[in-house]
Amino acid sequence: MRTLMLTVLALVAAASGCARDEDKPAHPANVAADNTKKNERDRDPSALTPGDQGESEADRTITQKIRQEVVKDDSLSMTAKNIKIITLNGVVTLRGPVKSEKEKTEIAALVQRVGGMTRVDNQLEIASN
Repeated sequence: MRTLMLTVLALVAAASGCARDEDKPAHPANVAADNTKKNERDRDPSALTPGDQGESEADRTITQKIRQEVVKDDSLSMTAKNIKIITLNGVVTLRGPVKSEKEKTEIAALVQRVGGMTRVDNQLEIASN
């Protein structure tokens, strides 16, 4: 009986020392991201998004080569490195913000050096900090 009583007391003490989830204050890291706002540029139904990426090997290869070149260019900002690159039937569409006109020009030149596409639709925008 004494052993049972000690075991029960130990369990009660352990349980009372542990905070329950509902007793813990909410931490911002535990809050779900608010993804309800659509990207303003993507509201137009005719606007290409990464989901429209071409499925052909040629389209995928062009996009991959451009992305690799953009990422390895240390002169580009992180903003520029995160642009959308979509290739569909040989047409490369560039979308998203860049920090400056210089970055926009550098990315366009980089895409031309990669080659393999029929044309480039440069929709890059200068970010307004």
